[in-house]
Amino acid sequence: MSKTALIVVDIQNDYFPDGKWPLVGADAAADNAAKIIEAFRTAGHPVVHIRHEFISPDAPFFVAGSDGAKLHAKVINQDQETVVLKHFPNAFRETGLKELLDNQGIENLVIIGSMSHMCIDATTRAAKDFGYNVRVVHDACASRDLEFNGSMVPAAQVHAAFMSALGFAYAEVISTATFLS
Repeated sequence: MSKTALIVVDIQNDYFPDGKWPLVGADAAADNAAKIIEAFRTAGHPVVHIRHEFISPDAPFFVAGSDGAKLHAKVINQDQETVVLKHFPNAFRETGLKELLDNQGIENLVIIGSMSHMCIDATTRAAKDFGYNVRVVHDACASRDLEFNGSMVPAAQVHAAFMSALGFAYAEVISTATFLS
């Protein structure tokens, strides 16, 4: 895993059961994320946390300065780990993420976090477009039920569809157990 960094996307309080925008399986995904973070820390590889805040105070969640916008306790950054603040689904857009990774000679990314259908998707696609080799650990990511054309799409189907699409052309999509083995 030399030249590899872990990107922990938006595992923030508002996505958990008491938050403003709860995701299905947020706790289980965060538990798996914590295992992956620990593996990276033990190996001495970089861990980069991404934290989303909406600019508008009327945002439905991740309001700047709120407890909901803070990183969740299960995956809180250590002092030496960078936290990149973003305002868009793509963690590379208008942030210093690419420069940070390139300055460290990073070639490979492991991406975990939330939401599968938004920020994981956008960040993974951008990472691949920038030339990084990308792995997404699917069970360290979470999503939510969505509505489309008058039908409710269960979170498990939303997640599966996005992981399938990413696995087709953008990333190797694997489980926590496979990654850690």
